[in-house]
Amino acid sequence: MLTMRQKTAAAGLLAAVAFSVTGCSSDSGGGSANDKIKGAGSEESASASPSASASASAAAEKNAPTFAFPADVKATVERDTSGDAVKDAVLRDVAYSAQANIEAFALGRNQSANLNRYFSGSAYTYWAKQVGDFKKDGLTLTGEYRYYDFKVTDLANGKSAAVSYCEDQSKAFSKEIKTKKVLRTSPSDNSYVLYTLQASKDSAGDWQVTRQSWKKGDPSCVRT
Repeated sequence: MLTMRQKTAAAGLLAAVAFSVTGCSSDSGGGSANDKIKGAGSEESASASPSASASASAAAEKNAPTFAFPADVKATVERDTSGDAVKDAVLRDVAYSAQANIEAFALGRNQSANLNRYFSGSAYTYWAKQVGDFKKDGLTLTGEYRYYDFKVTDLANGKSAAVSYCEDQSKAFSKEIKTKKVLRTSPSDNSYVLYTLQASKDSAGDWQVTRQSWKKGDPSCVRT
């Protein structure tokens, strides 16, 4: 039987896989990560056996990351090109960050190579801790996460950018690691999440998410 902490963690993850430029959402269904969040776990062992195949979309990109999702976890990205090379690079790496986040939760690795590559600052600190806590609560993920409607809303000197995108969690669930029980919930408008974030280009040329916030049930993301 799940403890109250486990139930809270399970609900919290599905409600929050994101951050923002402002670092704080005023909406009661939103969330945020900022510099006040401290600490991170150090668990590195996987909670499920990853599938051998890498992400098909990642394989098509130069110097792309390889994602080792468990066989029962899928992260689908729907991303169009903008025609602007810098904006396309930003959107590509932000999409990778979303996949890196799900991979870290699914495998229970809060210091994964992809999480380190595509997150930094308060965003990295926050998610590393959340991944560690989620695993400690005996939980992992299952199902499909879908990402779409990627937009660069601001771009400064080719070094920092503001971005938004949507996530569909209607077919994604938490799962108990020990019993393999899937904690199913009924899809609703809150299954759709709008993420807004700030990203910066690092010395290696990757765009990293530094701050992020989210809003559940935003009309611009809801699919019927």
